[in-house]
Amino acid sequence: MPLLPTISTSFIVLSAVLIAIGWSLIINNKPTAHKRVMICAAISALLFFIIYLSRTIFVGNTSFGGPDDIKVYYTIFLIFHIFLATVGGIFGIITLRLALKRKISKHRKVGPVTSIIWFFTAVTGIAVYLLLYVFYDGGKTTSMIKAILGT
Repeated sequence: MPLLPTISTSFIVLSAVLIAIGWSLIINNKPTAHKRVMICAAISALLFFIIYLSRTIFVGNTSFGGPDDIKVYYTIFLIFHIFLATVGGIFGIITLRLALKRKISKHRKVGPVTSIIWFFTAVTGIAVYLLLYVFYDGGKTTSMIKAILGT
């Protein structure tokens, strides 16, 4: 298994686990612990993004190496994951900012939505990782656009 994708995917899994823990903490009225865990979740997600972006810039992205007859489904799934990750990242920044600015009533409304989006982002990210590096041998490593378009 390739080192950087494995590490970055681990950070996404960690961020989702920490968000679940943070959600549990706030339900149990432990706001200080909630804040600490959610900041750790945000740092974990940020570390994923830094590793992913660095790899994309310096190495490129790996195209799908599985069977051609499922490539179109993988591509649709990948585009869905990228969209979800982008929305989740934006919501994450907004949610974190609301909490840090002490706009708690708005944070309470946006937080659960953000968490659910991030859980789906993590699950689809793990699926992309498995399809690229575990279930099938990865295709060639190339620029992100070429990997998405399959050229």
